[in-house]
Amino acid sequence: MNVARCTLAALMLACLMLALAWLAPARAASLQAGLAAYERQNYNAAAAILRPLAIAGDPRAQSYVGYMYATGRGFPQNYNVAAYWYFRAANQGETTAQYQLGLLLDKGDGVQQDYIKAHMWLDLAAAHAPPRSRDFCVRLRDAIATKMTRGQLGVARQLALQWVPVRERPGVAVAPAPE
Repeated sequence: MNVARCTLAALMLACLMLALAWLAPARAASLQAGLAAYERQNYNAAAAILRPLAIAGDPRAQSYVGYMYATGRGFPQNYNVAAYWYFRAANQGETTAQYQLGLLLDKGDGVQQDYIKAHMWLDLAAAHAPPRSRDFCVRLRDAIATKMTRGQLGVARQLALQWVPVRERPGVAVAPAPE
């Protein structure tokens, strides 16, 4: 009886792994299709493709959806919703979302203005940005630092040092986006 259960469990696990392996290229193809629609400035098509991927936890799709809400492309402009999507992507380590979230926190667009968190996210973006954009992130982070006390700067740096990316797991419920 136990052998049968183990065999059934192993078979189910193998089927699940096979299904996930089969779906990964489809998800990547969908992301590429969404990005291609965005590049063609077909923002409504991009929104229709990228939003389900963002809901499913894809950090790059989340970053694009956040940007589309922030700029009013494919979605009505809404900084609050943009901040939600940027946070989900930034929390998974998506550098562009970390940068954009830092900017929203610096200006207080859609979120309460918070120099400590803005500095933290821009510090993380600078640490992980490709070399061609790293200097820009550093300059923005340092500009925010001029608005902060030494104590606030110390807290922001400590938060950045302690931060660990958290990957979203497919099928795990996440709070819905504010609309």
